Amino acid sequence: MTPLNPALAATFPPPVMEARRWLEGISFPPARPLINVSQAAPVDPPPRALREVLADAALNRPEAHLYGPVLGNADLRRALAESWQRFYDAEVDATGVAITQGCNQAFCAAIATLAGAGDEVIIPVPWYFNHKMWLDMQGITAVPLPCGADMVPRAADAAARITSRSRAIVLVSPNNPTGAEYPAATLAEFHDLARQHGLALILDETYRDFDSRSGPPHRLLAGGVDDTLIQLYSFSKAFRLTGHRVGAVIASPARLAEMEKFLDTVAISTGQIGQIGAEWGLRNLGGWLADERRAILDRRAGMLRAAAQMPGWRVVSSGAYFAWLEHPFEMPSDDLARELVRQAAVLMLPGTMFMPQGQGQRHLRVAFANVDGPALMRMAERIADFSGQSLP
Repeated sequence: MTPLNPALAATFPPPVMEARRWLEGISFPPARPLINVSQAAPVDPPPRALREVLADAALNRPEAHLYGPVLGNADLRRALAESWQRFYDAEVDATGVAITQGCNQAFCAAIATLAGAGDEVIIPVPWYFNHKMWLDMQGITAVPLPCGADMVPRAADAAARITSRSRAIVLVSPNNPTGAEYPAATLAEFHDLARQHGLALILDETYRDFDSRSGPPHRLLAGGVDDTLIQLYSFSKAFRLTGHRVGAVIASPARLAEMEKFLDTVAISTGQIGQIGAEWGLRNLGGWLADERRAILDRRAGMLRAAAQMPGWRVVSSGAYFAWLEHPFEMPSDDLARELVRQAAVLMLPGTMFMPQGQGQRHLRVAFANVDGPALMRMAERIADFSGQSLP
């Protein structure tokens, strides 16, 4: 066999793809279809008005089929900077905004400027698995940061894990996989800690538009964009542009100049049609996005009602797209998740996919954003029936 990068070989396989393989060979009758709560990506297309903008760009804008600027189209960078200014009531200039091929690439680009093999990055557990995968692929040590009972990490616990090899702290709020919404004071404490130790604070705000709280979730930009904070954002969730891969980074211009090297090497530029759609969405879909937020919050409430009908199960945390559940069985969550597919026609991800080896065996993640209230209640009924069985 030809050589294989040992860091890549040691990285666990993509969890969502792994879970999909559990469906192979299983048929789900029309009267009892699979209820899939394994993935958070929107399954519906963008609103029709946005699709018309995308179609018009494809047909009538020749530049939509060409390479664009590596850091993103100037009009989209300006529109996002203006949106950030309004939302956070802070000074954000377009020179501090870069557009990426999805938020995962934004994370990869940020890490590329910060750390290399042998360095350390502190990440809360449960973690977002793609963050952990990228660190493993680069030979960067992911230092686990346990969360409290409310699934919120503590800056004091992170401080105890900082070493001479530490380069960054990563936070995701609202969180994937737990849904937890980090308090503004907590984020401020992490920002102060990172600044004091000369580290970067990477704040992934993919699900920011679906936070249950009103107003800006923090004041980290009150003094403008600095060299400590790196914010990540996703248009995939905001405008359902998953297939177009449009994300963003908000960071200092000096940091973005380094990211440009990475982005130019791996992608050259983000797709033009998706950027055109994202820019139009920022200027025209504010009301539509507010409705989407209300719908997601309704589904969150529906998830909580459904969980109350699942004997022995407990909601540890919930918010935005996700709920983190504790199950009542002795079997580990990865075995339980497979049994739920076979016996209850429910697909959810086990906590073991989000935790270091040996952890997460009592937890599962439910991605409820694509499932309406009646379907969530059907899920609860199936799990209640399953829970009544005699299992080890």
